[in-house]
Amino acid sequence: MIEQSDLAVPAKSIEAVRLSELLLQPCPINPDWILEGEPEARIAEWSRSTDGTTTTNVWDCTAGRFRWFFAVDEIVHIMDGSVTVSSENHPARTLVVGDAALFRAGTWSEWHVPTYVRKHAILRRHMPRSILLALEFADHVRGALRRVEGLGRKKSMATESTRL
Repeated sequence: MIEQSDLAVPAKSIEAVRLSELLLQPCPINPDWILEGEPEARIAEWSRSTDGTTTTNVWDCTAGRFRWFFAVDEIVHIMDGSVTVSSENHPARTLVVGDAALFRAGTWSEWHVPTYVRKHAILRRHMPRSILLALEFADHVRGALRRVEGLGRKKSMATESTRL
């Protein structure tokens, strides 16, 4: 478990935005992925984790049907409009305002946007297993050191109380 003291304080400890006011920039869909229509997508990244593995974005798209590849895990929350999504192992599901979905890294999906969709998205890159194991080991070592330090404090506190 990571303790607060283990984390570096980022330049901004709190980042807050009004999602509806972000200025989105063009984010063209790969033409080879477009199945129908001329969908136009835009995006704005508004935050990034200090370790660079997680970003938060707002993305929107006009009408069309296309395939999309998720290179990273992505959680979406529909803010406006709707989209019907499907994949090889998941039947079509229409997401509307207020709905959320997780698209796992490595997933190909089909998106059908009837008129317009706007989503808030949290994207997280996976870390190699070796790094995850090293972090887990470091957490265990820190925990063990804290326990040892705690035992030392209790003993010295007991000694102090007997002197009084």
